[in-house]
Amino acid sequence: MAVGSSGLLRQTAVTISLVICIVGSMIGVGVFGGTPIAQAAGGALAADSTLLAPATPAFSIWSVVYAGLVAYTVWQWLPSQRANSRQRSLGWIVASSMILNAAWILSVQAGWLFVSVLVILALLATLVLAFLRYSQSRAASWVEAVVVDGTLGLYLGWTSVAVCANIAAALKAAGFSGFGVRPEIWSVGVLVVVAAVGIALAIKGHGRLALAAAIAWGLAWITVGRSADSPESFPTAVAAAVAAALVLGAAITVRTRTALAGGSAGGGASALPRR
Repeated sequence: MAVGSSGLLRQTAVTISLVICIVGSMIGVGVFGGTPIAQAAGGALAADSTLLAPATPAFSIWSVVYAGLVAYTVWQWLPSQRANSRQRSLGWIVASSMILNAAWILSVQAGWLFVSVLVILALLATLVLAFLRYSQSRAASWVEAVVVDGTLGLYLGWTSVAVCANIAAALKAAGFSGFGVRPEIWSVGVLVVVAAVGIALAIKGHGRLALAAAIAWGLAWITVGRSADSPESFPTAVAAAVAAALVLGAAITVRTRTALAGGSAGGGASALPRR
């Protein structure tokens, strides 16, 4: 009875958080007459605001993430998931991430850029925690692998890139001069860190493709932005492209090695779905 009650409470909290998240996203695109994110805070987060800003099409990934969160919310309402240990460990974390998502949008629209940095860092930490939780076990089916692991992987991967763009925008708005160091050196340095983090996540997550694909997606659009839009920066564009290739390559390599090791060991737990 206690487990059932706590499960129902968790499922309800996830659903309410999804509604808040969707309403927040609608506010973010100006559905209710507000200022779209790209134009909010004086255009600090526009595609041409900093060297680390992805080109505009990159943000279409949010549609996929939101669709995945809707699917996750429906999935966790299945009777089999109410007391499922995997969902019990993830539900409240996912709910928190959706609340933080809406809070980030509102903070940007209010022009509170440094508050938005704190919020997106909290969002990133929340999604990393979710990653560590779901990486401890395999999805029981391909549907769960896509709906749960895949959605949360895309969410974390994109946020990992977005947090860099957000910090860069806040620093620029605050008049940060880079201590006299050329902007390209800062941008390339940040992209090296993103590549290292992406590779580490690929290893820790046993080659989860959704996570790597989302990071590579964001990095690829930074390449496009710095090649075809101002501020143009060849070093940044190249560094972003190389970082994307490294992250994807690491995930594919780790996944292949894991699959081969599982096959040579006769399958078992290693043969279960992962995204």
